[in-house]
Amino acid sequence: MRAAVATAVETPLSLTELEIPRPGPGEVLIKITACGVCFSDLNLMRGHYPFARFPVVPGHEITGVIADVGPGVSWPGVGTPVGAQFLYDSCGHCDYCARGEQILCTAKRITGIVADGGYAEYAVFKAGFVTPLPTGLDPVAAAPLMCAGITAFNGLRQGGATAGSRVAVIGAGGVGALAIRYAAAMGARVAVIGRSRRGEDAARELGAELFIASEDTDPAPALKAWDGGANVVLNAAPSTAAAAATLGGLAPDGTLVLCGYGSDPLVLPTQPMVLNRLRVMASPSGSPHDLRDTLAFSAAHNILPQVNPITLDQAPATLDAMGSGGGGGRSVITFR
Repeated sequence: MRAAVATAVETPLSLTELEIPRPGPGEVLIKITACGVCFSDLNLMRGHYPFARFPVVPGHEITGVIADVGPGVSWPGVGTPVGAQFLYDSCGHCDYCARGEQILCTAKRITGIVADGGYAEYAVFKAGFVTPLPTGLDPVAAAPLMCAGITAFNGLRQGGATAGSRVAVIGAGGVGALAIRYAAAMGARVAVIGRSRRGEDAARELGAELFIASEDTDPAPALKAWDGGANVVLNAAPSTAAAAATLGGLAPDGTLVLCGYGSDPLVLPTQPMVLNRLRVMASPSGSPHDLRDTLAFSAAHNILPQVNPITLDQAPATLDAMGSGGGGGRSVITFR
């Protein structure tokens, strides 16, 4: 099978031929339909994950069809369309795993970073960590839901977004654009914070009622003027400073959720947090049950990202373009 392999930090992907893997006990072999190109894949190449395994096949936004199953697997069966996510597996016996929060397991493994992912025609996954795709969901457009989608949807849920909430989303890229649409579909009112006015029309088309350009306006007082502030602020930008700048825009009892962040520490004023019972939390991707809910909600509300299909041969250049700030849009490697 053809695959793209990351062999070392700061080393270009190697396009090569590998043997088709065979599923072991409790595993399934997926014939991959599509794999999204995520910024985390670029971070792998840049050495941002000290726990990464090299060589490794990157990619964790995966859709495909079960091609074979290993011993002991009765579900899902051969021919089932499924998705595979950021979370590859977990220990299965700790308190977090026992309550269905495998994403919090301290022994969890990450797809495409410590276990081979989706930049290949086939890959092996744990049967309990793949999720059947809802009927009719386009597997190419749905690929980014396995990371960007679950991150946005679960971040909103963890932050307490509900119908009638005022939700502010920082950044309208891959995660942010989906967060805007999910929040609007939940019945929330949505504000978007971007660096410039350039993205205002697109944000409003996605469902935002308010747009704040941070290069022109301090986002905290602008949010505070929005009927008393945001109940939830979800940071989808790769900037810790952008998140910190919105704290004063939270309504009392509000929550700042970090899905995106930078390398700098988060520094916040404590007195307004205490006086207004503000919360700050970070939210990783999610567990298998979170992906099921994300896909079901996406299918019910017809929420899919706009994607740019590419070939496996184009993956190295696509990552290079992402690294230089280009390559706009969500690229998805397709194998069909």
